[in-house]
Amino acid sequence: MTKPIDIPRKLIEVALPLDVINEASAKEKSIRHGHPSTLHLWWARRPLAAARAILFAQLVNDPSWKYSPEELKTPSIKGAVTRKRNELFRIISELVKWENTDNRALLERAQAQIRSSWKEACDRNRDYPELFNPNQLPVLHDPFAGGGTIPLEAQRLGLSAFATDLNPVAVLINKATIAVPPLFADRSPVGPAPASEKQERAAGTDDWSGARGLAEDVRRYGWWMRQEATKRLGQLYPPLEITRALIKERPDLKKYEGRTLNTIAWLWARTVASPNPAARGVHVPLASSLVLSSKNSRRCSWAEVVKDRSDPDGWRFSVKCGTGKPSLTETVTRSGAVCVVAGTSIPLEYIRAEGRAGRIKMRMMAIVAEGDNERIYVSPDAAAEGAARAAKPPRALLSEELPGQALGFRVQGYGMRRHRDLYTTRQLTLLSTLCDLVKEARADVLAAALRAGWNADSKRLAGGGSGAAAYADAVSLYLAFAVDKAADRNSALCVWEAKMDRMRNMFGRPTLSMVWDFVETNPLGGAGGDVYGVSVAIWEVLRKSIVPRPIGRAEQRDAQTVEYAGQIVSTDPPYYDNIGYADLSDVFYVWLKRAASDAFPDVLRTILTPKGEELIADQHRHSSRKQADEFFEQGMASVMRRIAIEAHPGFPATIYYAFKQAETSEAGTASTGWERFLSAVVGSGLSVVGTWPLRSELGTRIRSLESNALASSILLVTRTRDRDAVSVSRRDFIRELERAMPLALAEMIADPVASVAPVDLAQAALGPGMAIFSKYAGVIEADGSSMSVHSALVHINKCVDDYFAHAEGDLDADTRFCIGWFQQYGFEPGPFGEADVLARAKGTAVAGIAEDGVTTSRKGKVQLLRVAEYPAGWDPAADKRVSVWEACHHMCGALRESEAAAGQLLARMPEKQDAVRHLAYRLYSLCERKGWAEEARAYNELISSWPALVDASRRAGLKGEQLGLV
Repeated sequence: MTKPIDIPRKLIEVALPLDVINEASAKEKSIRHGHPSTLHLWWARRPLAAARAILFAQLVNDPSWKYSPEELKTPSIKGAVTRKRNELFRIISELVKWENTDNRALLERAQAQIRSSWKEACDRNRDYPELFNPNQLPVLHDPFAGGGTIPLEAQRLGLSAFATDLNPVAVLINKATIAVPPLFADRSPVGPAPASEKQERAAGTDDWSGARGLAEDVRRYGWWMRQEATKRLGQLYPPLEITRALIKERPDLKKYEGRTLNTIAWLWARTVASPNPAARGVHVPLASSLVLSSKNSRRCSWAEVVKDRSDPDGWRFSVKCGTGKPSLTETVTRSGAVCVVAGTSIPLEYIRAEGRAGRIKMRMMAIVAEGDNERIYVSPDAAAEGAARAAKPPRALLSEELPGQALGFRVQGYGMRRHRDLYTTRQLTLLSTLCDLVKEARADVLAAALRAGWNADSKRLAGGGSGAAAYADAVSLYLAFAVDKAADRNSALCVWEAKMDRMRNMFGRPTLSMVWDFVETNPLGGAGGDVYGVSVAIWEVLRKSIVPRPIGRAEQRDAQTVEYAGQIVSTDPPYYDNIGYADLSDVFYVWLKRAASDAFPDVLRTILTPKGEELIADQHRHSSRKQADEFFEQGMASVMRRIAIEAHPGFPATIYYAFKQAETSEAGTASTGWERFLSAVVGSGLSVVGTWPLRSELGTRIRSLESNALASSILLVTRTRDRDAVSVSRRDFIRELERAMPLALAEMIADPVASVAPVDLAQAALGPGMAIFSKYAGVIEADGSSMSVHSALVHINKCVDDYFAHAEGDLDADTRFCIGWFQQYGFEPGPFGEADVLARAKGTAVAGIAEDGVTTSRKGKVQLLRVAEYPAGWDPAADKRVSVWEACHHMCGALRESEAAAGQLLARMPEKQDAVRHLAYRLYSLCERKGWAEEARAYNELISSWPALVDASRRAGLKGEQLGLV
């Protein structure tokens, strides 16, 4: 009989330096130049640092895997395992740093560890040569490849990457990331350098290793596209002439008299016919902000609405600049608008109706020009407005409709139902011209490559070619991406940020929302949205691209039907109904199709991106919310079932999920999407062997409590459930939970430096709980039915509550009273009688607690003090009655001042440090259940800042024996 597969336990199943990964992921969010995310916009990307660390930990064996539990108790073996694990942690700590993304020596060191682990697994499984070939690592497959982070990092770690996605935009992003750069590695550019640069370098002195040559051609042809666009469209973007007439209105511009300045942008306000009969139907402005620039705190620019009888509408915009303040800062809010002619209100529903009827217009509000190290704002003139209206895009351009009532597309309610409605006429003219120029550039690249001696094979890139024709396709793909980047920055939904003197792109977040005043930038003038500038951004990414062998693959496939035979799986699936990827990517798809469909006819064959098979719970695509939920769960279960059956047995599958839509109540933390997703995973035959909370936000984050926003991502580590798994009763499941959960929770919060933050604890605690639930074939309820994931989560949440409630017994009586009172009233007043009863039950007295300095008791009411109400300069050594509650809230107050102040306070009461931390966890949990976001913030910040407080306390000179335990 063939012996069973001997599966090594991977590092990710045992331990992970989570704090290092989260810190690097947060820092990475501030990196733009050269980051792969700037190649093309995609929503909710995983940080490179997190994906790289997770993949490494998924691929390397944990040092403990060779030993039995008894052997691991031996000091020598335990020490050796710890040393080896710390070595792996040090590699991860270096891998996650942005500056090490192309550190060849470090990457080779990491790859050597992966190969060594693979060889160990192969040596143990020689009976399965088809699965365990020591000379060939398995392929890493991401079936929801999206923005390409996971396949890219798999390549970086030496694996062959296979990226599949239903969305054609995602497929092209992955091709551009993992397939094209290695294909044309170490080739010099073929295009002509800009004339101004030809004399700057001696021939043959450039380094064209890696993808640098490809990157240079993208930059050169980006420059050529801007030059050609300027020839064809330059008259639509006139410069600003500083005339005497303008100086008469704006004496502060005297120093620019006679000069012609580069126009950066034109600011517009939408207008609507006033419903007030007294206004006689004139159009009035809809501006959410008339302030144009407030970057300089002592001097600002704004637009005034000035009455002018010579104007058809009886008013005009006049730009003011100085130290004064505008008389009117806005004319429209979320509740409606004001008519500047009649002074009456305009209902928002009326504005929507006018928009749906196509009667909303627009009017130029200001011109922004580049002065001498400053931005200049001037009143609109007829020439500028005339040039904008002179643009004439092709009549049939972008006639297809936007998907009806798509998720996040709030603009449809204002009449913006077609793609062309997202742009001004001038912007449409620009983008259509750029698409034509991409095709012209492709022809030029082909001719130049043939002149340079490239292979004349006519096989296209999509067909597997690697000659001149394929190279021309590759360059045109990146230039098409540049058009998409320009579309994101040249839209009638871009906003001018007055505090920063700059434009904000259309997709500032994963939705399209209506904006009333918008910016139209000069795409030929060197500012945001400039055609050449976006090409340079792509050039920066390609220059840093890795060029591994073998070349990665990216294909358009449905995750429910693709095969996973013998592949390692790591993926980041869609988040229930949080993001409508297909609807959003249509905005780019229409331009990609126009610019690059000749090069990628199969990927860009449909009119819009596929929607019917997309695995999100979009109610608008189904007859009811229930059907949308069932579609999501059944589809995701189908994917997970194939992974469970087909994926390589030697590795766990890692699956990311962003926790959103928290439905937090007294019963615990739940989420419709999270439950549906877990149901799909558990029902597929996968067992959850671990969960890791991943954070990528800078600082401590409580926004998820205040809004329906993506919070921490949860990484599920899964294995195929044992075929011999049995079912257990509800009683046995709960008994096992009650035994295992306290140990798991204690481990999560035990380390003061590397503990799980309170904001992540509810999600992290699901890991050990779901590991117990999912290892069984089923959990049988008392009535004979199978326990649902929802019920299992309820029991897991109860164990978390019970753990912290039990810990209250070790606290002092005053603190136990305060916790009980906080649960009932928070920081609001409550009846003295109830307080007296509770205090007696806890073994204390209301009067004593008031003396403790944590409550007030007056006029028959008892109230806990808020953090801000605790006096500064508190010295625990001088306080005869110090409760843990008092110490905790004084720490929160000191932290508001500085980490140094809180650290000094911690140094004066080391004996209370563990109790304070545990209390902060308990209070955060209570606040989360109550939905008290502001109150929760203080406790989360205290725990999240604890490592810094420990360092500060040491510098302050921590006294006593407790220092060694910090």
